[in-house]
Formats: sequence, structure tokens, C-alpha cells
Amino acid sequence: MVNLLEDLKWRGIIYQETDAEGMKETLEKEKISLYCGVDPTADSMHIGHLLPFLTLRRFQKHGHRPIVLVGGATGLIGDPSGKKEERQLQTTEQVDLNVQGIKKQLKQIFTFEGENGAIMTNNYDWVSSMNVITFLRDFGKHIGVNYMLAKDIVSSRLDSGISFTEFSYTILQAIDFYHLYTNFNCKMQIGGSDQWGNITTGLEFIRKMAGEGAKAYGMTIPLVTKEDGTKFGKTEGGAIWLDPKKTTPYEFYQFWINTADADVVKYLKIFTFLGKEEIEALAVSVEEEAHLRKAQKALAEEMTRLIHGEDSLQQAIRITQALFSGDVKSLTAEEIEQGFKDVPSYIHGEENGLVDLLVAAKISSSKRQAREDIQNGAISINGERITDVQYELVEEDKLGSAFTIIRRGKKKYHLIEYK
Repeated sequence: MVNLLEDLKWRGIIYQETDAEGMKETLEKEKISLYCGVDPTADSMHIGHLLPFLTLRRFQKHGHRPIVLVGGATGLIGDPSGKKEERQLQTTEQVDLNVQGIKKQLKQIFTFEGENGAIMTNNYDWVSSMNVITFLRDFGKHIGVNYMLAKDIVSSRLDSGISFTEFSYTILQAIDFYHLYTNFNCKMQIGGSDQWGNITTGLEFIRKMAGEGAKAYGMTIPLVTKEDGTKFGKTEGGAIWLDPKKTTPYEFYQFWINTADADVVKYLKIFTFLGKEEIEALAVSVEEEAHLRKAQKALAEEMTRLIHGEDSLQQAIRITQALFSGDVKSLTAEEIEQGFKDVPSYIHGEENGLVDLLVAAKISSSKRQAREDIQNGAISINGERITDVQYELVEEDKLGSAFTIIRRGKKKYHLIEYK
């Protein structure tokens, strides 16, 4: 079997480790429990959250037990890591809704059955019952203010200001690590590079509470960047969410398939579970036959299958192929909704004549222009060119009884909706 740590290094996943030798020795000797957490700041994760959890999944594939923590308590406080100003506090009700959405997505990534099945936890379960005296005496007493001030997550905010609420966040996360260490024998925490300060506070806390002989480790993962320096995971439309209602499986698939050649091999390494030989073969393909985009297709397929399942992947592929070929008649109403989500749309009124419809939907600027467009062969209905200026739409033109797709020129799509 592939050595886990060597594989992580080859993939470029390890950024910082607290005790590399001790961790290596422990992982070789025993199967450990380890955790990664996410605060429910929204009702869905986006792809920027994925890498630490996918790394945790790699440990599970090598026989270790992952503990997945959703921060119902810390989400009510706000993590100052990577933030220049205070977070807006959310209501308990909103955080509860967010927790449910995120749990559902994490269940898609991990295996919860079997000998090393993942454990789902929520820190609200142990933090919410703690009173302020317990927090100050049993926990706050062990972490010095000078120690906390030296942390980047705190020092970077001293000029702009930080509330005591966010200042105390790192202690709450340290309590999480200690709670999991004590109750689940959790020996390791994984997080993004911005979590280094919180992870090391947790280790300091375990050392003070459990004694110098306590064995626990921390590992962070590098920030994912694009070759051109722009932020990974953002598009003109905003973040790429894991929730199919926020980012459709087709849009999700398209994000990955549009990865630049300069980034695709790196993303295959860190995001997919493809083996070294397969990734190296795809890297050769990028160099020698980039136009085939084999690496991008493999990346898009692996990621869409993982997050949305095989059916949604096949649906995304069908939409992609239909748009490329122009054969949109083969699509279902649901697939049309996904594939044409961002094109201009028009709710059909009384217009059945094509000329009138082109003008009403603002596809052509005037009736004269509409007639010219039709006569010049510039107008297609559901992929079929129409050159008859007297053409009237019929029931067969309504795909799934819900949509008609009109294309003007080669790429300008418009969606006619029937309510």
C-alpha cells in the first residue's frame, strides 16, 4: 500500500507539521483518530472548504478514523483567522440551519460505516452547557494572554480592533481538541494554513491539561492558489458552493473542466483520489495533447461524482455535450434549467409568431431586424435553424412543456419560459 505521508508530500498537501518525526512514528505504529472542523457560517460549504476534509478522507482510506466537527458553538462566536474585521454574529436558529446543511454535505464525502467509520460531532454539545466560571477557571487559566497576543490571528487584528468574543475563539477551539483527545482518543487536528494558531493553542492546552507525555499532533494544508495569482474557487458569479441549489452540478462540473492547463495537475493531486501513475499520465497528456483536455475532464468527473453523485455527473456531461453540439432537444426540463440558468430569459406571453416573439423577448431589436435575422439563418429554435418569417411556435417547440431555446448567431442563447 502507498505510504500515506509520502503520498501527501508528493501531492503537495502538507504545509506545516508540529512534530513530523513523532507523527510519522505514531502513524506507522497505530491507527489513530484525527479531526477537522468547519464553522457553519453559511448553510453550505464552498470548494474552498474541501481540501482539509478531503485530506482527512485520505487518512480514512489508510485505516484511520476521521472525526468531522461542525462548529455549532464556535459558529456563534466567529473565527478571527484571516479576517480583517469582526464577523457579523448569526442567530442560534440560523446557525442550526447551517449545521444541518453542512452535515448533509460531509456525509457525501466520508464513510460512516465500518471499523474506521467517521464520527460526526458538534461542539455545541459540550460548549453550550459550560458556565462562565468553568470557562475561566478550568480553561482560561491555562492559556496566557501573552501567548495569545503572539498568535498571528490575534496580533494581525490589534490595530483594527478585536472583541473579547473573537479573542476568546482560539481557546474554544483548544477546548474542542482537548475534548476530542479525552473522549475519542483524537491525536491529530488538520486544518487550512490559517488555522495554525488555533491548532497549536489546542496542542498547548492538551500538554498542560493531560501532561507532558501527551501525544498529539497538528498539520496544516497550503492555501490553494491559481497560477495567475487570482483566488481559487471564485468566479464572476461568486463562490462555487457544494449545495446544488446554489451552484448546480452542471455549473460545478464546468468550473472544474475550465481549469487552466497550468493548474490542472496540481488540482488532480490535491483534490482527487486518483493514483500517482494515472495523474502522471494525465500530466503527460497536458504537455503533449492539451487540446484533448483529458486532465480537465478527469478532474471535473472525479469532483462532480464525489460531491453530487454519479447521476448528477452524467446529467452535467449530457448538458455539456448538448450545448457543444447544439442538440438541445435531448435535454430534460431540469437539465435545461441547469444549463441555461444564466442566459437571458423571457416569460412567454401571447406571441406565437416567431417575429413577434423575437422582438418581445428582446432577441431582435425590431420586427425588421427579426425578419432579417430569420432570413439570414441566424435564428435557431431548439437547435434547428428557422428561415421562414411566417413561422409560428407549436406545442412540439416546448421542451418538457416548459421551455423553448432560441439561439441567435452562434452563441447567443435565450430561454423562453412557459408558466
